[in-house]
Amino acid sequence: MSAGSPTTVLIVEDELFVRMIGADALEEAGYAVIEAASADEALAVLEEADNVEVLFTDIRMPGSMDGLKLAEIVHDRWPNIRILLTSGDTRPSRNDIPDDGRFLAKPYRFESLSRELTTLLDSR
Repeated sequence: MSAGSPTTVLIVEDELFVRMIGADALEEAGYAVIEAASADEALAVLEEADNVEVLFTDIRMPGSMDGLKLAEIVHDRWPNIRILLTSGDTRPSRNDIPDDGRFLAKPYRFESLSRELTTLLDSR
């Protein structure tokens, strides 16, 4: 991470406990974190926030779209936002993930999450 302001990660996870643990771990690692419980909420956040650098989203969520559709929309509208997808029961193909986004299978260790974020941010 840069010496300036921390990298902002938008974590999108419908399971409150999983979202809280992920957000806490990211904050402890020095990231700024914004939380959303659904893809629709994430899009509303992105309309207002101009500092999000990484979208970290679950694939399977209730609501009008899943994490893959969210990633596609984010990639189209905010191409500078890096994308990291996660799921415990869905494994997308490389072609399903926009741009140079990454996938991290659940359950994941924080070290794996941190490594994936570093890889994403280094590829900017």
